[in-house]
Formats: sequence, structure tokens, C-alpha cells
Amino acid sequence: MDKQEETTAWEQTIGEAAERGELLQASMSGLRRSSDEVAPRTVVRPVKLKSGFRYQFESHHKTKVLHENLDPEAAAARIVLLMKEHYRQAIFKTPEADLQLLLNKKGKAALLRKPATAKMAEIGTASHDRMKKRVLEGSAPAPFLVELGIMTAEGRVKADKQDKYRQINRFLEMVNDVADQLPEGRELKIVDFGCGKSYLTFALYHLLAVEQKRSISVIGLDLKEDVIAFCSSLADRLGYESLRFQVGDIGRFGELSAADMVVTLHACDTATDAALAKAVGWDASVILSVPCCQHEAFGQIRSGELAPLLGHGLLKERFAALATDAARTALLEAAGYRTQVLEFIDPEHTPKNLMIRAVRRKGSPSGKLEKEKLLEYRRYRDSLNLDPALERELAAAGRLPSL
Repeated sequence: MDKQEETTAWEQTIGEAAERGELLQASMSGLRRSSDEVAPRTVVRPVKLKSGFRYQFESHHKTKVLHENLDPEAAAARIVLLMKEHYRQAIFKTPEADLQLLLNKKGKAALLRKPATAKMAEIGTASHDRMKKRVLEGSAPAPFLVELGIMTAEGRVKADKQDKYRQINRFLEMVNDVADQLPEGRELKIVDFGCGKSYLTFALYHLLAVEQKRSISVIGLDLKEDVIAFCSSLADRLGYESLRFQVGDIGRFGELSAADMVVTLHACDTATDAALAKAVGWDASVILSVPCCQHEAFGQIRSGELAPLLGHGLLKERFAALATDAARTALLEAAGYRTQVLEFIDPEHTPKNLMIRAVRRKGSPSGKLEKEKLLEYRRYRDSLNLDPALERELAAAGRLPSL
């Protein structure tokens, strides 16, 4: 069993598992202090109700057992709260691993991992629909995959395209998890900045327009004319009438006054910031971003305490990339979004494997949360001497809370 000392990372690990519907079972126990209000033991299980997927909290008191059903986001918050304020230990079962969480009196955590023991047959079918099942099944040919050379006309994924196929499915899983956050009852406007050859743009269109029958309008933007010509031709052959491509620069794109979803995958350096700023300016409900080549922070970072790390070019480069993306997520939080940092594809395929997924919050009273997030961001920024492009763009557009 591997042991990892954690302070706050466990909150993200457990919280994201619950939000994605991948928490198969949880058992929390060991009260820090006696309480008549908090049960000595709480068990959490996924359940499928008429109202949708929920987590059932089963609180085992001395003389009674109480039940409460919460949606995944609320369940994630409740679990973190119970562990931080009441319980000393817990077991969380996920498809990938069993996680044992131990908290000492000061709140310092140790997260122990061991091979997964929970199987779907043992848990039941309640969470099956929320599991990381493939959105695209290899048994049925998808026209766009056939045209792109990933799948045969018979529906078989080609051997040398398995990695790309897994990447497409992983992307669609991430979209599907937040699809219910998109507006309903009208046409959805979606922009893919830096679309490239557009494997994922076509996959997104297939999921929302073909599979889910939603009314959507998608624009793919890229600087390369030959790539745009190829994508436009393919969209015509597939009959994807509401998918179009055009040559253009992210910063100068001004065709839309609003968009519901913004995708930006591997836009280099501050081009990612330009895309994120536009998404926030449009009040996009969902943002999906895989940053790339975070050069700006490399020349800015200063910290005497981190001199041993910053004194080595390779270490500094990797740290600068993480520091940049941490600043981006913090700024998005301050601008009114709930963010997650997810592993997009296996690190063995590319080091640029982190996705920032942001969903606009429904609103917090008086913007108190956003102000707290901005103050937290500023402390972080100043500690590293950063001057992020995204902050400059959001501040200029008046998209950050006033303090």
C-alpha cells in the first residue's frame, strides 16, 4: 500500500470522485468528540431515483438510522465537511482504488491507497450510468470516426488508433458529466478555439447533435488554412450543417456576443488566456481547457524560498506550468466558476495532459465567495511574483469582483 501525505489534496480527490459519480461506497467513523447530532458512523452509497442519480447518506446513531439523498455536488461537499469537522477516518471505494483517509487532531491527513475491491456487481446497478463508460462504443460505426480513419466501416477501431479513440472517449466523458449544466430550450452556441484537425470538435458535435439531438451551432477556429479547409470539407461530407470552421486568431475573434460552451485544447501560452477571457466575457456555462506551453510565468516567477527548485531550468519549467494553471483556476473561481483540474489522457502519451473544467456557478449572495476567491488568488500571485495575462484581461473587462 502506498502512503501519500496530504493536506488538502484529499478533498479534491474524494470530492471529484463523488461529483463524477465514481464513488462506489464510503464509510466514515471515529468521531473526534461525542455528539448527539452527528452519527458515530455514516455510510454513503450511490442510488438511482426517479429524480436521477443521488448519493444516499445512511447515518447510524445509537438508537436510530437516518437517510438523506443528495445530488453528487452536494454529496461531495457534505463528505468533505463531515471529514474536516467530525470524523477521524474513512474508507472510500472507487473503480481505481480503495482509499483510506486518516486525520489527526490538527487536521493533517494521510491518504492510503490499495487496489480496488469494489465491483459493480457487488455495488449494484445504481451508479452504473454514472460510471466512466465509453460514450462511443466500438461495436457501432460512427461516421466521423470512419472518415477520420480511426474506425473501419464495420465499426472496428483500428489497432494504431486505439490511443486516439480512448482520448476521444475521455473527452466525451468530461463533456457528458457537465452537459446538464448547459441551457435547454434553445440553440446552444459552442466555440472551439485552436481546433486543429478537429477530432474532438467532430466528437463533440456527434455527442450533442447526433446522439442527444440537441440544437447546437459550433464554430471551430484555427490559424492554419489547410486544416480549416480539410475540416470544412469533412463537415460537408458528414452533413453536419451546424458545424463550421474558419481561419482566425483567438484574440481577434469577434463574431459572437455570447457562447454557452468554450473549448480550447492546446492553445499555446497566453492564447489559452485569451480564450478563457472570452469565455468568461460571454458568461459561458461550461469551459473546457487543456493549456499548453505556459511560457509567460517562466520569466516572472521569483521566490527566495523556492530557490532550490527555480534554480534548475527543467524543474522551473514544469513548476511554471503548474503555477500558471493554478492561477487560471483561481481566477475562474473569482469570476464565478466552479473548477476542476482533471487528467485528460495518460501521462505516457503526452505531458500536456491536464484539463481545466469550469462550470458557471448559479450565483452566490452578494458575490462573497468570489471576493474570497480573489483575495486567495492575490496572496498566491504575490507569493510567486506573477502577473498573469488572464488577470489583466479579466480586470480590463470588469469581470473580477471589486474589493
